[in-house]
Amino acid sequence: MAYSDFTTIYKVQTAFNLLLDEGNTVFKDIAPIEPSDHLKTTLKENLPLANAINTEKARSELVIAPVLLEVRRLLDFQIGFFSGTEFNVDKGTGLNGYCDYILTASKEIYEIRTPVVTLVEAKNENIKGGLGQCIAEMVAAQRFNQQQDHDIDAIYGAVTTGTNWKFIKLVNQLVFIDLDDYYIKEIDLILGILAHPFKQYL
Repeated sequence: MAYSDFTTIYKVQTAFNLLLDEGNTVFKDIAPIEPSDHLKTTLKENLPLANAINTEKARSELVIAPVLLEVRRLLDFQIGFFSGTEFNVDKGTGLNGYCDYILTASKEIYEIRTPVVTLVEAKNENIKGGLGQCIAEMVAAQRFNQQQDHDIDAIYGAVTTGTNWKFIKLVNQLVFIDLDDYYIKEIDLILGILAHPFKQYL
């Protein structure tokens, strides 16, 4: 097995004895962050192109990566950014394979270092279909941090098409799936949610 084999929430829930909370707006109190002129211009130029091409790769490169790199810029380049990186934590339980994006509270850029804080899974048009995989990656991040004696309170995740974002939070065995979806026109809220977990480390 690998992360991509967790095609449903039920699969990952039963594999790792997780509890679900799907009825709350988890990130409603997080302050928005105004995007830079650079990101505004990038999205204005890239969104029509990404929508026209309409592939996961195009959305990932033209929309998602610029948003995540904006977060890194906002945090003064103090966080690690990894794209399409192999993240093998426990092959015996299927916690292995490639992650679309990993953000760490470490400045290291050549290797993934703890703490791994946020994982982002890119999907072309199916948010729901990516939730199981993203949660599995979050469980892997939780175990990776623990293995390195860097246990942290919460792991964050997102499944996104580039234009739609669904956020997740993992605390111990409890998975919070935010009731709300966020849209790229709410980029200030998306940036606020993505940056929020790192503020306690920086």
